[in-house]
Amino acid sequence: IQLQASGGGLVQARGSLRLSCAPSGDTFRGYTVGWFRQAPGGEREFVAGIRWNSASTSYADSVKGRFTISKDSAKNTVYLQMNTLKPEDTAIYYCHAKDLWHYWGQGTLVTVSS
Repeated sequence: IQLQASGGGLVQARGSLRLSCAPSGDTFRGYTVGWFRQAPGGEREFVAGIRWNSASTSYADSVKGRFTISKDSAKNTVYLQMNTLKPEDTAIYYCHAKDLWHYWGQGTLVTVSS
């Protein structure tokens, strides 16, 4: 499975962005799909995840109440709606999918200015 991520950009603090992740040549059925991020000089960390079949979700404490992960079955796409963004959310965001294996998309840069 190959993952196509999009939607990053530059936004002011308290603004919003929506990231998208879609698989090419496959579907997300049976996968757990998530977003991770890596800030400059930092380690890659979990942000949010969704089980495609059940739509159950999980979030890092740092984004709870501000970010929402969702899926669109018709478009075979996972979204990460990011609201009330903070400068500390600045990072490269990576889409990730997991079944028996782990798959990573290319990163998309999110920059939040203060």
